[in-house]
Amino acid sequence: MEIKDLLKKDLMVLDLKAETKEEAIKEIADKFFEKGYVKSAEDFAEGLREREAQGSTALGESVAIPHSKNKTVIEPAVLFARKKSGLDYDALDGMPTEIFFAIAAPDGENNLHVATLAELSKMIMKDGFIGDLKKVENEDQVYSVIEKYSAKEKPVQKEAENKEVAKATINLLAVTACPNGIAHTYMAQEALEKAAKARGVNIKVETNGSDGIKNRLTAEEIEKADAIIIAADKKVETARFNGKKVIQRPVSDGIRKADELVDKAIKGEANIYHEEAGASAVYKEESQSITQKIYGDLMNGISHMLPFVIGGGILLAISFLFERFTGDKSTIFTFLNGLGGDAFSFLIPILAGYISYSIADRPGLMPGMVAGLMASRGAGFIGGLIGGFIAGYVVNFLKKATRNLPKSVEGLKPMLIYPVLGLLIVGAIMFFAIDPVFTSVNNFINNWLTSLSGTNMVLLGALLAAMMAIDMGGPVNKAAYAFAIGAFTDTGIGTFMAAVMVGGMVPPIAIAIATTFFKDKFNEEQKKTTVTNYILGASFITEGAIPFAAAEPQTVLPSCVIGSSLAGAIVGYFGVSAPAPHGGIFILPAMGSLNQALLFVGAVLIGAIIGGLILGAIKKKPENLR
Repeated sequence: MEIKDLLKKDLMVLDLKAETKEEAIKEIADKFFEKGYVKSAEDFAEGLREREAQGSTALGESVAIPHSKNKTVIEPAVLFARKKSGLDYDALDGMPTEIFFAIAAPDGENNLHVATLAELSKMIMKDGFIGDLKKVENEDQVYSVIEKYSAKEKPVQKEAENKEVAKATINLLAVTACPNGIAHTYMAQEALEKAAKARGVNIKVETNGSDGIKNRLTAEEIEKADAIIIAADKKVETARFNGKKVIQRPVSDGIRKADELVDKAIKGEANIYHEEAGASAVYKEESQSITQKIYGDLMNGISHMLPFVIGGGILLAISFLFERFTGDKSTIFTFLNGLGGDAFSFLIPILAGYISYSIADRPGLMPGMVAGLMASRGAGFIGGLIGGFIAGYVVNFLKKATRNLPKSVEGLKPMLIYPVLGLLIVGAIMFFAIDPVFTSVNNFINNWLTSLSGTNMVLLGALLAAMMAIDMGGPVNKAAYAFAIGAFTDTGIGTFMAAVMVGGMVPPIAIAIATTFFKDKFNEEQKKTTVTNYILGASFITEGAIPFAAAEPQTVLPSCVIGSSLAGAIVGYFGVSAPAPHGGIFILPAMGSLNQALLFVGAVLIGAIIGGLILGAIKKKPENLR
């Protein structure tokens, strides 16, 4: 596959109309949809926004490569766009962006196109390429520029140059990686190779792209390397670099500051890297706050816990359905109830284990899981959560305490010191401090939650449901869901679970109702999502509302929050209990009674109708939005 096969002529926009970054994303996504390369312009635009949230794709020097590997992409394609006057695309150098190469890559398909995209990414780094693109007058000239710069460079047989290379005694290694592994990975590779060549030093760059690891560094190469540059925005294998001089930077620095990184590596201006066997690392902004770090560690635990929550919880709910019709002695009930219960029993150990893993990498996993297991016997969800953090920091303390041990005992750390001492210290803290204290705390909270009724239950139900809608998957949403899971796990109370579930179901259904009855307030692309949002909302998948909230938060969020809080208040008032922590309307057959099921559906419908009516009333027509 050649670059011209991906760079589609019908996707070229020589005069981009957009004036802002958001308008550019929308115009690009609309063009992909108009020409039939993506199934949904809004879904693809959301994918572009998610990538931008991880770091701007505007690399400076007036060029940006917005890209998304997205399930809505029908076939891989590249769009070329030019904005002659430039626009603010949050470029890394703060300058306007004029040239855009937007990449649409299909999710879950083969990666034959990735090598071609890698070549395009490298081409962008070549001197004169962007300047020539700024001068093109038609689509054919774009292809001419591509052909000019895609030609293979002929080796120049200069004796002096050959001698310089032959004399090179410095060997550098590098690893590049970006979240999507499509463009920045290969641009950083090209920039680092170019910088090393200019200085007459050897370099080998391993790329961690979406097509897998290429140019994998060997143990022998690592042993001989003078320094290693890691330009990555996602986890890469780093334990293999233990004891070597390593420079860690974001992938954007590998592109824009390649000369600086190579110079530092040549001069040996790098710290000796200490990381234990099996661990892995990811570049993190130095400005990351303690709160952000704790939130990231917590979310790592919750994200790994969710499959056990959903799978085990729903199987438990189904088992209760069979119990109703076949009795609690039936084989089917026994099987489903046991299987769901077994999965559910892993919730707190998995939560604690992966919180600890996020903090201390693999050495923290086992002590964290054991801390969670101990907490599950009394201290409950909160005790397990705290145990996970304790385990992670204990293992990190052991890493620092054993850093200066002789190399002859280096192998004992992951095989003996961390597992045994880590488990012993964490277990002692859990047994003598956390369990006694938090078992009492857990019992108090459980008794308090069990005693809630009337106004208190209504207010808490409304609050939890509103939190689910206020940022639709963000930290507030996750906090509400974690609270409900904790209550569901420790007390078996399903009312809080019902409140967060209706709170998450209302937003997409409310938007679907608005697009159904207020058609003149939405554009054609938005109206096409109506049926999808009804289905997503009914399934407790809030994501269908996110594109609307991102595009117009000032009207969508208040409408959804009001609708969700009303639905949560209703389930709180009537004590509606969800038998599983996920599933939407699919948990209805397993609910305690027909009355409970009707109240659950009624709460969702009332909240969604109110939310939809408010949105339809306050939203302006498209032509009045500017």
